[in-house]
Amino acid sequence: MKKGKINLTENARVVLEKRYLIKDENGKVIETPEELMERVARAVAKAESKYPGADPDKWAEKFYDIMAELKFLPNSPTLMNAGRELGQLSACFVLPVEDSMEGIFDSIKYAALIHKSGGGTGFSFSRLRPKGATVKSTGGVASGPISFMKVFNAATEAVKQGGTRRGANMGILRVDHPDILDFIRCKEDDKEITNFNISVAITDKFMEALKNDETYDLVDPHTKKVAGKLKAREVFDLIVDMAWKNGEPGIIFIDRINKYNPTPEVGEIESTNPCGEQPLLPFESCNLGSINLVKFVKKSGEKIEIDYEDLKDTVHKAVRFLDDVIDVNVYPLKEIEEMTLSNRKIGLGVMGFADMLIALGIPYNSDEALKIAEEIMSFIDKESKNASCELAKERGVFPNWEKSIYKEKGIKLRNATTTTIAPTGTISIIAGVSSGIEPVFALAFERHVLDNQRLVEIHPMLEQVLKERGLYSEELMEKILERGTLQGIEEVPEDIKRVFVTAHDISPEWHVKMQAAFQKYTDNAVSKTVNFPQNATREDVKKVYLLAYELGCKGVTIYRDRSREEQVLNKGAKIEKKVKEETTESQEEANMDDKIKPRPRPNVTYGSTEKVKIGCGNLYITVNSDENGICEVFTNLGRAGGCPSQSEATSRLISLALRAGIDVKAIVEQLKGIRCHSTLRQMATNKDIKVLSCPDAIGRALERSMGKTIVVNGNSDVSEADIKRYVDINNEELEKANKKKPNPGKNNSNGALCPECGHELEHEGGCVVCRSCGYSKCS
Repeated sequence: MKKGKINLTENARVVLEKRYLIKDENGKVIETPEELMERVARAVAKAESKYPGADPDKWAEKFYDIMAELKFLPNSPTLMNAGRELGQLSACFVLPVEDSMEGIFDSIKYAALIHKSGGGTGFSFSRLRPKGATVKSTGGVASGPISFMKVFNAATEAVKQGGTRRGANMGILRVDHPDILDFIRCKEDDKEITNFNISVAITDKFMEALKNDETYDLVDPHTKKVAGKLKAREVFDLIVDMAWKNGEPGIIFIDRINKYNPTPEVGEIESTNPCGEQPLLPFESCNLGSINLVKFVKKSGEKIEIDYEDLKDTVHKAVRFLDDVIDVNVYPLKEIEEMTLSNRKIGLGVMGFADMLIALGIPYNSDEALKIAEEIMSFIDKESKNASCELAKERGVFPNWEKSIYKEKGIKLRNATTTTIAPTGTISIIAGVSSGIEPVFALAFERHVLDNQRLVEIHPMLEQVLKERGLYSEELMEKILERGTLQGIEEVPEDIKRVFVTAHDISPEWHVKMQAAFQKYTDNAVSKTVNFPQNATREDVKKVYLLAYELGCKGVTIYRDRSREEQVLNKGAKIEKKVKEETTESQEEANMDDKIKPRPRPNVTYGSTEKVKIGCGNLYITVNSDENGICEVFTNLGRAGGCPSQSEATSRLISLALRAGIDVKAIVEQLKGIRCHSTLRQMATNKDIKVLSCPDAIGRALERSMGKTIVVNGNSDVSEADIKRYVDINNEELEKANKKKPNPGKNNSNGALCPECGHELEHEGGCVVCRSCGYSKCS
């Protein structure tokens, strides 16, 4: 197999090395991106040997080409695990939760096995009897769905997924369940049930009651009897209120989902995968992949258009690829294998849609963009069905075809579904394009490279346009970086502003319209986040929910900027300035004259600098004193990587506290023992690391400056036993430590940043993603 060098961005290579490429026992990368693509292509093409006349080597070449050209990429588990011992290639699973102690804990066990294999799980808790209901077998009372969700959450927290992917769940409860009000409020504290996204399953009866301002029935799932009534408007307002506060719950329209269930005789769909794009039957899984739309925008002279012939060819190859994945997959449970092979669902979607619109010169928030969305997705849906028909002729229809809607229609397909719009997260980073069907998040990013160098990266198409028009300058780049948008920048012409719009430039209604346009031609569902500005009202959220139902969406997820304690969207430095001004005003109004004030820093200080080995490289710690004692700390990372802003922020706060008279011993006590995921992982193979984290290293440096150093194993009081204990620490403790000590990242950000690299996180497709290092909360 010829393996020319794949054209990847530097960021894509970083993400591949960190998350996908094979490493040896010492953590050294021993695989190239080209070898990864070959490994995956060969492993998937082995399925071809099952079918007479097929040539595995030929198809391995074809599969390699569409991946290496970045025209198509499968979901992350396939890239990570194909051709390796684990062999689990699916991203999406749904498990049943039966109304019995045995059924509940079987589901927890099954979920643990799936999370360990690299998958995410969805559950409906709607079968569980409500809190306080009688349990005849024991004479006790039921604790209700919410209590068991917390058990599932704790189990997820404790499971490590093969070292590459973190457990993620979807929890769903029907709107007519008696415990629905508790469910809607269950994530009011965003530190609760942290490993779940939650959605309310809305019924058509509820929407009718809402329309008529009526009550609706609550039904006990165990007895099937009416257990009460609620005012639909009041329940809907509570859903809106909670979503406005922190983005959850989302909603799914469960009757609409089942209306389009391709195998209604097999069972009823009751849940989706963690990001909501894949409704599945209990014990069903789905394999996803995405077409990179940017690759099909061709320029012929002055004309720019979509190459539909090339797109058709790629769709057919991608459908065959995903069908082969079903055959070579190593399933975590026998029940999942049987259900998946019976329905053979695949989900072909897209990424780079926003970038494609930019290349075509079409604003995302325009009727023309909606038209392009429908044209593209209807074409992909039609050709994916044609490809599935061709496979059915070669290999036979999916086994449950007789129980499907396609029998009556006389359409013979290999796959019960063929299309899904998923959040593409890390695979869109590998492809170097915008995620899924989301708008561009930001037009400029700031990265820190080498020791103290700062690099501003701008969207490549914007950079090209600005240079062609003679508008490019470093000053303009700084403005774009600060704002995160072109809006309000006078130097940028209006025609450029119209095309280069970001998620927050687009009104929520346009987000919903775009989701609906893609849903019209998608078998499964569409994962999309409707972004709201921070000043959006509850009424704004309500309008979007109603519009999503009206336009035919199968569900909707919203996020209001800065509505969570762990911020996931950040428009730029101006917000921080506004918050700072508001805070200053309130402090002045409160007349806080008695606050502690640090003494001024003297012009001359004296001290020493030491080099300490940490998980990210070398940390240089300078501790200085004046006539009153230790007065300041400086830190600097000696090479690229790590979290320099975290150390700088820690040092500044320490220096402020020292000059305000806080006892050094108290500061040391707070810092020592703080653990860092990266440093702990490196301890096993690097005996030069004698500290637990950057803050731990700073605390020990301060302690040594006080003359109280206890030296063990060279230069620290961390013993070999300590190192072994922390290397062997279980995953649950590591996750908790990581959550408690997030990396603050960029200084000009006002919200939560990636816990692994410090760059700002994006909220897209119902998930949280870092486009710098590939971290994803949902995987």
